[in-house]
Amino acid sequence: MIFSCDNRKNKIKEEDPMKKEYINPDNMVKPRGYSHAVSVSGNYKTIYIGGQNAIDQEGNLIGKNSLKDQTEQVLINIEKILNHANANIENITKFNIHILAGQNPVEGFQAFQKKWGMTEDLPVITVSFVTGLEERWGVRS
Repeated sequence: MIFSCDNRKNKIKEEDPMKKEYINPDNMVKPRGYSHAVSVSGNYKTIYIGGQNAIDQEGNLIGKNSLKDQTEQVLINIEKILNHANANIENITKFNIHILAGQNPVEGFQAFQKKWGMTEDLPVITVSFVTGLEERWGVRS
């Protein structure tokens, strides 16, 4: 926040040089208690995308036992968010990926490569294996 003083009225007024847009596209399942993403604009625009899962726009889990199918759905969801913010998948600079322990990450990586294509300009990727995921989305620990 930037604060400035208007000497004519001798009042302090608040100016916010950053614009925030909460992104919850209509063609995705409606979030409860969070936003799918937030875009912050000022001199530059940054889009923060919340953790996405393999839920389609009707609320169905896609690919319950297939990391490849789940990855494809997650990338579809991310593209919907980016399109809503006038961006695209090539604008992504970093992925944080959480995979249930015991899953073969190669399946997910193959789906990622299919979507991303063969290029030298790939985003930074961090992969973590976790012992459990939220069961209400159909994923079991």
